[in-house]
Amino acid sequence: MKIRQKRKIVDKLKSVSFLAPSGLGVLTFFLLPFIVIIYYSLVDNPVKKNFVGIDNFVSVMQNSAFQSAITNTFVFSLISVPLAVILSMLLAMLLDCKIPFKSQFRTIFLSPLVVPVASIVLVWQVIFHTHGALNSIVTEMGGNPVDWLDSKYNQLIVLSLFLWKNLGYNMILFMAGLGNIPRDLIEVARLENASRLQIFWKIKMRYLSPTIFFVTIISLINSFKIFREVYLLTGGYPYGNIYYLQHFMNNQFEKLDYPKISTAAIIMCVFMIIIIGILFIVENKFGKEVEE
Repeated sequence: MKIRQKRKIVDKLKSVSFLAPSGLGVLTFFLLPFIVIIYYSLVDNPVKKNFVGIDNFVSVMQNSAFQSAITNTFVFSLISVPLAVILSMLLAMLLDCKIPFKSQFRTIFLSPLVVPVASIVLVWQVIFHTHGALNSIVTEMGGNPVDWLDSKYNQLIVLSLFLWKNLGYNMILFMAGLGNIPRDLIEVARLENASRLQIFWKIKMRYLSPTIFFVTIISLINSFKIFREVYLLTGGYPYGNIYYLQHFMNNQFEKLDYPKISTAAIIMCVFMIIIIGILFIVENKFGKEVEE
């Protein structure tokens, strides 16, 4: 008995020793900074360090720039995430069929993954700049040049950039999910004269639910990171409805307003937790149906 207990203790110590570097990394780079952010959100500034409670949250929520930024961010996510999930899933199903030039199409959609962000933005600037390629076509057709990034179409430009950059990766994830669907079930369904639509909804969609959940979360995170591309396109103060939440946080960082940055970060974190929690509930429901 003593030998077994000693072995268990040794095994636990080995497990802890293997997990210790990862745990230390999470503590150093995630938990401690998050605690510091919470602390900064509850004081007036890092120098005086006077406790102000929820005053920073009230001030940020009443800030017109923050209201505009968070509205634009969630509108963009509401549009871009479903499109990224649906279009990539349709592309994966198309490439799962026997079509000509399948490998070429797959290469085309994966090419944005190996192109640097700055190069991608440069292409979009060449196309949509006031003196860019698109305005050259408009002028040739007798129209007037448009500053596309300062027009009502600017969010469509950012949306096209987001989709072009992310569809390939999402498509690969869906192709992997389609490859894990038992082919026997599909063959049996066909023998039972099930239609393609029934096979899609009753079999493929149920088995793809974990992949849909994962792709949705990845697309949601990427939609919040679109600031990088927009910043390279237009700078820190973009036009109209492409002023996003990270623009607000970046501009406050330049002013060294740490309480306001921390407060905005916590508000964004709370919204993300709520959204991902809802996705977990939905995925758990579909996952149980598949298991049954």
